[in-house]
Amino acid sequence: MKTLLYYAAAAFTEIFGCYAVWLWWRLDRPVAWLLPAMGSLAAFAWLLAQSPADQAGRAYAIYGGIYIVGSLVWLWAVEGARPDAWDMFGALICLGGAAIILFAPRAG
Repeated sequence: MKTLLYYAAAAFTEIFGCYAVWLWWRLDRPVAWLLPAMGSLAAFAWLLAQSPADQAGRAYAIYGGIYIVGSLVWLWAVEGARPDAWDMFGALICLGGAAIILFAPRAG
């Protein structure tokens, strides 16, 4: 459970950090948005490094499914656009793949 909380927190911090850049670059918000973006993206990297995975690539692969779900939650909660059935179906597939990678029995 603790691992999933780290991944969820990593998703939130990455999405927020990237969204702060989006605000500045695409929506003409003040350049000051880059400061919380950098802090948030640094927190993201630290949180993702807390993964119990033995290899970084495996941690990133597991995170990918959780990031997709988090992005759709962000889409709905922050941007006000409700994900459609295809979004949800795709997210379930990705989350299933991430769960297989996370919980698969591994040899020694």
